[in-house]
Amino acid sequence: MTVLLELNNICKNYKLGNQKIHILKNINLEIQSGEMIAIMGASGSGKSTLMNILGCLDTASSGIYQVNKQDISIFNNDNLAKLRREYFGFIFQRYHLLPYVNVINNVEIPAIYSGISKIERRKRAIFLLKKLGLSERINYWPNQLSGGQQQRVSIARALMNGGQVILADEPAGALDSYSSNEVINILKKLCEKGHTVIIVTHDSMVANQVKRVIKICDGKIISDIFKHKIVKNKINFLNSDIRTTLWKQIITQFYEAFIMALRAIKSHKIRSALTMLGIIIGILSVVLILVIGDAAKNKVLEDIKSIGTNTIDIYPGQDFINDNPIFYQSLKYEDLIALKEQSYVNVLTPIISRNMRLRIGNIDVLANVNGIGEHFFNVYDMIFLQGSAINIMQSQSQIVVIDINTQHKFFPNKKHVIGEVIMVGNMPLTIIGVVKQKKSMLGNHKTLNVWIPYNIMINRIVGNTYFDSITLRIKDGYNSQEVEKKLINFLILRHGKKDFFIYNMDSLVHVAEKTTRTLQIFLMLIAIISLVVGGIGVMNIMLVSVTERTREIGILMAVGARSSNVLQQFLIEAILICLFGGILGVFIALLISFSLQWFLIGDWKITCQPIAIISGIICSTIIGMIFGYLPARHAANLSPVDALSRE
Repeated sequence: MTVLLELNNICKNYKLGNQKIHILKNINLEIQSGEMIAIMGASGSGKSTLMNILGCLDTASSGIYQVNKQDISIFNNDNLAKLRREYFGFIFQRYHLLPYVNVINNVEIPAIYSGISKIERRKRAIFLLKKLGLSERINYWPNQLSGGQQQRVSIARALMNGGQVILADEPAGALDSYSSNEVINILKKLCEKGHTVIIVTHDSMVANQVKRVIKICDGKIISDIFKHKIVKNKINFLNSDIRTTLWKQIITQFYEAFIMALRAIKSHKIRSALTMLGIIIGILSVVLILVIGDAAKNKVLEDIKSIGTNTIDIYPGQDFINDNPIFYQSLKYEDLIALKEQSYVNVLTPIISRNMRLRIGNIDVLANVNGIGEHFFNVYDMIFLQGSAINIMQSQSQIVVIDINTQHKFFPNKKHVIGEVIMVGNMPLTIIGVVKQKKSMLGNHKTLNVWIPYNIMINRIVGNTYFDSITLRIKDGYNSQEVEKKLINFLILRHGKKDFFIYNMDSLVHVAEKTTRTLQIFLMLIAIISLVVGGIGVMNIMLVSVTERTREIGILMAVGARSSNVLQQFLIEAILICLFGGILGVFIALLISFSLQWFLIGDWKITCQPIAIISGIICSTIIGMIFGYLPARHAANLSPVDALSRE
């Protein structure tokens, strides 16, 4: 007879404070292949600890334990997991079936960690379940089975990888007498086929049916009785040839971990939803800031650009608040002519502005009246709704271009107003064009604006020969900052001093872009903080989940899962929860964004930038990886025997 399991002077001690508790004391035992053994003893005698050491769920404090002539004291956790997969099958008193997978999937679990292909393990699981009389219940859930049926599923799982050694801890303890006899008969048949069956029990009725009874008391073997001669039978263990290649095993195990993680999330819907909530809020904040922040930035830039970009305004004086009269006459007609000759100037226009009364009939309204050159509307890219702009041939004509606000004020019932006469001050002017409302620096869209030739403004209204400002549009290809420097040098050379100042609209755009970007980054940091808080919530709930599912972790390790397999499953679960939360957060953020555009800010252009969606999904995945690692590592570092002992 071949010695399969051999224990020499095995001791197991625990520390309780400063006191050392001796659970097993110098255990010497040989178990041969094909034996059926009952280990008996009272509660606390050490029989369960002995079974855990035999099944490599626990390790001895001292002594030598050999499995098939291999000293396991030099084995690491992965090697022990491999031993549990290849040699041992466990049958527990409380069945220890995973509640969130059905019968056939419970049976298949050990083969997943052994790298068996899906087709082969499914075929073997069906075969085992049929042999145990469960062919009609392969798709049932554990809670749909009786105690006896659950125990038979547990036996099928123990046999999935061959189960050369079957370790049964009180296999009939939770069953009625009929189911108890049924389970013991199954174990006896397994022994007859060549399996080594070790039963831990305190029931003498069970012990009377086995070939060898070992009694243990206070951590010592007090008797070892052989009742029958052991007959070795041929056993058909799992053929290693049906295992797949290493890469296929890695892919298969990852896929199965992914599926089990999905099932775990589905089976704990409320907890998963609460875990996702923090991530949803965090990702929602991030995406909203990206989407609405971009929309706000574009809105601000659009408003600024609508005033006129790629333009430079020249004003008399030193700045806007300096009203020294000596600078009023800095900008003259000669400057206008000289500036036209500069290579970087596309078009330009002088501007003279006054607040004056507009009248038609009994309607009398204050408006902004501007004396301009023929290129004014080109400089500012203004859109004509009716008529045309002032041309050089009309520079001495009593004509006026009005904006749409002025038309609505004076001609509310007329669609076409070209040719109508309006009084500007005391001077009648004929309307030749209507332009679309142009946004001002202050964003006031209700101001009335009209434009007349600057010659008419100078000769008929203000009576002076200087301009309030000159605005020019830069030719394409020129840098506005460089042009600004050239203008300053050019005008200083002409005037002999700096009695003017320049306002570059492109500078305003750059400042606005920088300001909105800074504000967006600041808001993004706040959103990231909320995302991190959500990640901490995920970590906390996952840690609670690990505590609640400790027994499940113990089951996985008992059937052969390595620490890396457990870590992988819980990490995938955390990532999936965060990923689902991230997708929901992105969806809700886009829904809110487009709702705001529709109901509140319809003139904003909300666009769904791919970067916002990608950033949300990537952030949620990273949060899952970072904050899911600690709970996953905690689960992977659990001792199998400690995990199984927790209810």
